[in-house]
Amino acid sequence: MSDWDADAVRARLRAKAMRYELRAPLSEVEIRAFEAEHGIRLPEEYRSFVATVGDGPAGPHYGLMPLVTPRPEADDWAVDGEWEDDRRPGRLAAPCPIREPRPFDRNRRFDESEGLTLGTLVLAEQGCGVYSRLIVGGPLAGQVWHLDQDFGTCLPESAGFRAWYVEWLEK
Repeated sequence: MSDWDADAVRARLRAKAMRYELRAPLSEVEIRAFEAEHGIRLPEEYRSFVATVGDGPAGPHYGLMPLVTPRPEADDWAVDGEWEDDRRPGRLAAPCPIREPRPFDRNRRFDESEGLTLGTLVLAEQGCGVYSRLIVGGPLAGQVWHLDQDFGTCLPESAGFRAWYVEWLEK
């Protein structure tokens, strides 16, 4: 059961300067099919948001990525590649290697073999190869982290999807 007030969220979005809109919420059937296909259970705050409020795009940074259907304008943007990568078999169910923050270090570069994005779902692009990602399993499940894939930086953004989204909504 969701404690999201979808009408209040939409009203707040209409009041913002950019007049953001949301896609329709996903059905329980669509969400369960996604979870079954990827062998995961989505963190409850995010799951209830897409089931009750909507499936993007209104959201932080360059917008909330949709869960099931690619963005209609998807093209060669890096975030669309991230979205597709997340949906490759086994990626979301894989253990997330993130255990603690890793601050920016200009001498370090992202090492693909570290698999920092495994077990995470891209929520939003921040620009320049930086993403807000939702950890979907393991001890940090439900948290939103800032991942800079150029430098391998990972920092917590929020203890949960709801706080992350509401903080943006109230700005």
